[in-house]
This record gives sequence, C-alpha cells and structure tokens, in this order.
Amino acid sequence: MPKLHDYDQVPGCTMYATLNLISGKWKGMILYHLMKGTMRFNALKRELGDCSQRLLIKQLRELEADGLVERTVYAVVPPRVDYSITEEGRSLEPILLDLRGWGEGWLRRRGLIARDDQTAPTLRP
Repeated sequence: MPKLHDYDQVPGCTMYATLNLISGKWKGMILYHLMKGTMRFNALKRELGDCSQRLLIKQLRELEADGLVERTVYAVVPPRVDYSITEEGRSLEPILLDLRGWGEGWLRRRGLIARDDQTAPTLRP
C-alpha cells in the first residue's frame, strides 16, 4: 500500500497511522541512530551499512516531511548537511528502545548476539 501524505485520509486505525509513518526498511534504524545525536549523511550511511545512498535519501526525505527528522544545510564548501531527530521523532524513543529490547531477547533466546550491543543509545534523562 502506498504511503499516505494526506493525513485527512488516514484510516481510523491508529496502529496503521503509526506504522505508515515509520514503515520502510531503514526508517526505524535511521531514527534509532539519530537518537545518539546529530549526524552527517555519510556517518549515518556508515552506521546503516547495506542501505543504498538513493534509498537513504528517500527515507530521510520522508522522515523530514513527516516531521520526525530535521535536515540542516550549511552554506560552506564542500556542502555540509546534518540530520537530527525532532522532538516529534524523540517521542518514538521509548518505542524504538522497546523494539530493540524485544529484538535483543529474541536473539538471546536463539543463542545469537547483535553487533550493536556496545553502541546502543539510551533514553535521555
């Protein structure tokens, strides 16, 4: 189903509305990494690994359009663009960390360990 941009047409299901905002292979991971702080495009791309540049740009634009990510462009040479999570995006922090915790338990029950266990962000006080 295509992503809805006309929020007057979002169905009555709040779960659908939420998942519509964060759906996409990389959106959750982008938000998760931006919880650590502002990042430049290439640093974010390195964190994601397999995500293509084209797809990362598309996902960042959608997150920005939905008010979850902020893009700051600096008028310098070479051009500098920073991405940060907005307050609206920060409201997803407990949900993302709960998803991470669930995934950690799921992996542990199968005897597996995730690579990111050392670099996991924590909630702000």
